[in-house]
Amino acid sequence: MGATLVAVCTALALTTIVAQRAYLLGNLDERVTDSAERSQGGLQRREGEQSDTDLGFLAERGQAVGTVAARFDDDGHVIVAEVVTGDGHQQVLTAAQRAALAGITTDGTLHTRSLPGLGTYRVTALGGDGVPVLTGLPMDDVQELIGRLVVVEAVVAVVGLTAAGVVCAVVIRRQLRPLDRVAATAVEVSRSPLGHGEVTALTRVPDRDTDPGSEAGQVGAALNRMIDHVESSLAERQRGEEEMRRSEERMRRFLADASHELRTPLASIAGYAELMNRGTERIEASLAWRRVSAESARMTGLVEDLLLLARLDEGRPLQVAEVDLASLVAEAVWDARAAGEDHNWQLALFLDAPALVVGDEARLHQVVANLLANARMHTPVGTTVIASVEATDAHCVIRVRDDGPGIPPSLLPTVFERFTRADASRSRTTGKEGGSGLGLAIVDAITAAHDGHIHVESAPGHTEFIIDLPRAGTTPTTDRSASPASVTV
Repeated sequence: MGATLVAVCTALALTTIVAQRAYLLGNLDERVTDSAERSQGGLQRREGEQSDTDLGFLAERGQAVGTVAARFDDDGHVIVAEVVTGDGHQQVLTAAQRAALAGITTDGTLHTRSLPGLGTYRVTALGGDGVPVLTGLPMDDVQELIGRLVVVEAVVAVVGLTAAGVVCAVVIRRQLRPLDRVAATAVEVSRSPLGHGEVTALTRVPDRDTDPGSEAGQVGAALNRMIDHVESSLAERQRGEEEMRRSEERMRRFLADASHELRTPLASIAGYAELMNRGTERIEASLAWRRVSAESARMTGLVEDLLLLARLDEGRPLQVAEVDLASLVAEAVWDARAAGEDHNWQLALFLDAPALVVGDEARLHQVVANLLANARMHTPVGTTVIASVEATDAHCVIRVRDDGPGIPPSLLPTVFERFTRADASRSRTTGKEGGSGLGLAIVDAITAAHDGHIHVESAPGHTEFIIDLPRAGTTPTTDRSASPASVTV
């Protein structure tokens, strides 16, 4: 900026000086030419009354102080030259001063000559039809004026450039302050431990430095957008890492539980086989075979449950048909009553429309059967278990509730995860069948495969599983009041 201002000021000063000098020289040249013409006219008027060395015309009125005049011989040499002094008299030029006037032709051309002791002169010589004469005027006034102009312009330029430099420095530094703050923010962000640890709130550029109307504001806004992107990417990466850790932990727990569940029946089968190999005195063959068959069936059921979950995880298509949930739930309740006569089983139907859904009938039956079996195994004798079906224009809802002791609060968040049991030691409930912890996980997976939702509400004396499935061939509409039709088994 300073170099540009200096160049501009220099160009302006030089242009002004050159233009002013040309103007003053042009004016001086006119005066010199006029003076030469007057001198020649004066000589012509005095012709016959003068000698070849007469310069009496210098004494005429109108001659400026410092005017130089000279006469030539036939060979063009200066034979006489005089100058008008300050008191109005003429003074003869010295030989050195006359020598400085040599070589000037009488063609009216203007010349600049330096006369020793007199200074710089602008001179011209006229010949033509008249008497040859040389006339000159001093250039001191022009040079002095040009010198003053140079001094004035130099002073003005120095003062102006100094003031402009100070103003530019202040303004530019003021304009660069937002960039300094943006740079400080970038440095602070670069010092944050982004490669490890938890994601913390990164520093942002202040709002005052994000004005899109200025270049610095655009840089600040762009940096904030970049920091937002970095922060969201780090948060996403952290969530992914946490999810991966949880997934690995679930996988390890799943493998450990699955290994244990498979090892137990295998150990039982191997033990009974070993007893039978040692002889039938230790155990009756029929009893051993029954236990081997029971453990084999248990292991087969576990493997089938694992395979079913694997197929559902892979998204394999289910059999699709129209299923009547009212009939399906009624059959499941009847089967549960046959398996657990010491419970009070009830069926309730609340139907605005046929409870029809599109899905796999066998898998949906398995969902209801698992919920009823879960209620039977984890509630005491005499517990009332109610299975209900509600159908509206848009949804079909299956509810299985009981008045048992409820699910422990600590178990509710993970009740639908695989191998989830109240007994973390994997021990079996005394006197009951016990489960592998896959029943509710299968219920959740099958429900999700049918585009449904399941959730549980539990408190002492009231536990309810609610399954919401889309009704076949309908679009959601406003629910209407239903007149309950209750059936008790």
